[in-house]
Amino acid sequence: MVVVDGEGIPLGGTVTSASPAEVNLLHPLLDVTYENTKIRRLVYDKAADSDPLRHSLARREIDLICPHRRNRRKPSKQDGRKLRRYMRRWKVERTFAWLGNYRRLVVRWDRYLSSYRAFFYIACMLITLKKL
Repeated sequence: MVVVDGEGIPLGGTVTSASPAEVNLLHPLLDVTYENTKIRRLVYDKAADSDPLRHSLARREIDLICPHRRNRRKPSKQDGRKLRRYMRRWKVERTFAWLGNYRRLVVRWDRYLSSYRAFFYIACMLITLKKL
């Protein structure tokens, strides 16, 4: 998972196995990123549409912007004005495409997570240096 700024430059990231849910990985990622920068808004996909996550992010004063799932039973918590910011999610997807340019990250050939994590951080650093 990667946290990016408004221009798609990586601010922080974590690498774990493929089995845990992304919502469970969000808080440790924000803890790492929160030390360096103050996050006000979090643009996320439909997978994050849950009231417990919204409440825990509200305690941190982070506004969660994500479309509601179709099968949501409770009424929606946000109006269309906040969802206009979701239209700029392409910048996040562009960062994933930049990470995909590093072939070693696309398919994990490394046996150890620590070496894969090192190459992930090197790729994030190179992306940051190119864009600054």
